[in-house]
Amino acid sequence: MNILLMLLPISLVLLGLAIAAFAWAVRKGQFDDLDTPALDILDDAPPRPSAPPAPAPALREGDDGT
Repeated sequence: MNILLMLLPISLVLLGLAIAAFAWAVRKGQFDDLDTPALDILDDAPPRPSAPPAPAPALREGDDGT
């Protein structure tokens, strides 16, 4: 029973912190534009290489790895 006297205030403090963090995020505009950041990842794709990769060097006689 004594543990409830400690857990109840702790849970209320954590709830207050969560509400304060949510209110701060709303005031700072974190939820204003939800579509554009998801589309930005598509525009910043790295360019593809124009030349094909160089071929791997051929093995010489006796270089079979054994």
